[in-house]
Amino acid sequence: MQLLLPEARALDAQDLLHLYDPGEAPGVRAGFVLSTDGAIAQDGSSRPLQSAADEAVFHALRAVSDAVLVGAGTARTEDYGPVRPRPDGQAWRAQRALPEQPPLVLVSRSLDLDPAARCFTGPSVVVTCAAARGGDRFPDVLVAGEDEVDLPEAVRQLRERGLTRLLCEGGPQLLTAMLQAGLVDELCLTHTPRLLGPAPGLLTVPLTRELELQHLVDGGDGVLLARYRIS
Repeated sequence: MQLLLPEARALDAQDLLHLYDPGEAPGVRAGFVLSTDGAIAQDGSSRPLQSAADEAVFHALRAVSDAVLVGAGTARTEDYGPVRPRPDGQAWRAQRALPEQPPLVLVSRSLDLDPAARCFTGPSVVVTCAAARGGDRFPDVLVAGEDEVDLPEAVRQLRERGLTRLLCEGGPQLLTAMLQAGLVDELCLTHTPRLLGPAPGLLTVPLTRELELQHLVDGGDGVLLARYRIS
């Protein structure tokens, strides 16, 4: 992998961790892979769009985060498991006295989640609203909002727990809601050189935000990985 901007140099796994290290400041990132024409899934899954470079950055982003946020629907569709950093990520976390695994934070208004699902075989937090029923089925539930999940309140409570550097992995409904609430500071996108035509996109409603490019990585085979600051 090659860093193209802001400077040109080769990257290894350790370089990626340093490149994506968010520092100590609280913040929310979103990480997505998408086709050249903006699709985030093929046949309902993002896996056909993934590549070795995307996977490397996917793991780096997780390793340097305090927690990974995902919507319940995405967790079901993608068959999410617990967040398990690779050995280099584990070493990076150990050097900073961070827990071995960042918890998976599942956002669900209805609590339509299976407690026996793979996503609950590691550290996890379920974020829901007061109107939801069945919260006692899960070991750790955070209630934010009355009839809908109050995302700013959820982020506030997560930060109170020390989970200040958050990575949102989707889906588009959760990303759109977080952008509308002004919660997302950075957007990390893998651009896969493929056209898919009509398919789910990154956002679910019209939304305008200015992006400032922070770095650009050549992942090989036409794959470009960009990190943007959201104005």
